[in-house]
Amino acid sequence: MRGIDVFMDSLALHGVDTMFGNPGTTENPLLDSLIDHPDLKYYVTLHEGVAVGAAGFYAQASGKTGLVNLHVAPGLGNALGMMYGALKSKSPMIVTAGQQDTRMRLREPLLSHDLVAMAAPVTKWSAEPRDADEVSEVMRRAFQIANEEPKGPVFVALPINVMVQETELAAQGSGEYLRAVQAEQKGIAQVVQMLLASSNPAIVVGDDVATTDSSQLMVALAGETGAQVYHEGLRAQNAFPGKDIHNKGRLPFEAAGIRRVLAPHDLILMTGSPEFEEVWFDQGGLMPDGAKTIQLCSAASRAAFKFPVSLSLLGDLKTSIGSILRHLKTTAGKVYEADSIARNEALAIKHLANVTASEARLKSQWDYQPMTPARAIWEISSAIPEGTIVVDESITASVEIAAGFEFSSPGDYFGGRGGGIGQGIPGALGVKVAHMARPVLCTSGDGSAMYSIQALWTAAHHDLAIVFVIFSNKEYRVLKHNIDIYRNRFGQTSNKPYPHMDLMHPMLGFSEMARGMGLAAESVEDANDLAGAIKRGFDSGKPYLIEIAVSGKQ
Repeated sequence: MRGIDVFMDSLALHGVDTMFGNPGTTENPLLDSLIDHPDLKYYVTLHEGVAVGAAGFYAQASGKTGLVNLHVAPGLGNALGMMYGALKSKSPMIVTAGQQDTRMRLREPLLSHDLVAMAAPVTKWSAEPRDADEVSEVMRRAFQIANEEPKGPVFVALPINVMVQETELAAQGSGEYLRAVQAEQKGIAQVVQMLLASSNPAIVVGDDVATTDSSQLMVALAGETGAQVYHEGLRAQNAFPGKDIHNKGRLPFEAAGIRRVLAPHDLILMTGSPEFEEVWFDQGGLMPDGAKTIQLCSAASRAAFKFPVSLSLLGDLKTSIGSILRHLKTTAGKVYEADSIARNEALAIKHLANVTASEARLKSQWDYQPMTPARAIWEISSAIPEGTIVVDESITASVEIAAGFEFSSPGDYFGGRGGGIGQGIPGALGVKVAHMARPVLCTSGDGSAMYSIQALWTAAHHDLAIVFVIFSNKEYRVLKHNIDIYRNRFGQTSNKPYPHMDLMHPMLGFSEMARGMGLAAESVEDANDLAGAIKRGFDSGKPYLIEIAVSGKQ
């Protein structure tokens, strides 16, 4: 058998039935083999970054290992930004790229480079089989490493001559790999005692709560303790119901802001591996002085990694949360139960007040022209079909997105991590492939959309019924906010204009671009027309784009 046969058999042994890629000459062994493997669906993209973005979100949405095939050094270079996002999102995936014939290595042939070195900084492991005999072991190890906690992308270069070499070493499966490490009962008891001693606990949920199917247990724990629940500024998945009274939204992007939000709490329970991706430097740590901190973590390498904690408890997250909840219920006395009830009642009152205030703000801005993002999101959320998945990269409207949609379960929401933009539209492709039966809505800012707009062609080419919504404020709004922060933090003059942050002259025409790539599209300026446009998009059963004119920075 040839090296490419071993590669393809390895995919089958590990249950891979979906691949995203951008074809090229050094990928000919793989492309030619696809004809003999009709069960492996190949989604073609027009840019390598789109392929990786789609595969990363596919891995998040499906729970399977994502697979990508790229084109040599320039193609891998095009994909590195999206690979960084996949690493930050802990997306289990194997990124491959064709490599030139190694017999020409010293002659530096066209498109060649050290692919392993290029990929290493943004992957968990990077490798290249030297001959066909190594393909089996390299692929087995790649799947294992990609799916070990913390999960993430690995890279495998596929030299064209290695792919056509003969070998007698067949593909290997990874076998049954039981990863659920039980947390020590002593540690569970210690966590419970710290919760019982707390007068105002907080919980910070990481994406791991969603990926380990622990969200309902977390809802129960929040209810049992009366804890306020926060998530990070950026999140890949929905770990806690958006409308729950305990949900206090996202934490800021700087240490002082995080400390300020968490300051009222005497105990902070971090579930999963929150990364606290900061944007601005502040003196001091992330946690408020005097607060006790607990981290529940399934990966030893992430326990107390960025800052010290009072207690790190290593173990399977779902099992750990379940054990804490059961122990708490049997240990808590009537005084603690009364205190928890009082905290829950206070949270319910505050939640109702916040909802009332939000409705009042929306009403006061109801007739603004252009419409506000909040009005647009209200109209959209009222018109989408039941069970719609939202893939969001609206950035400056992300707070309104979180407030405007239900997001009651994991899998209702997907977003990008790491801060690199352009992930949303490709990500929607992967989410739709993972959930063909569910409606998918992709929301994106106009600046973000232009990083990967060619993903629309893939949606049309493969008939992926996604409704793409582009919020067009004709500017990089987030950069304007950030330059205001920069000027304030570093004592710079604050009355200067915003340099190179407007998307005008010429204006971007997203409806025209979408039609040019085979999608039906329309533009909406009047908020009263938006719900109808959303309904038309979903009723079409086809990929559909709606460009919405919204207000910019006020």
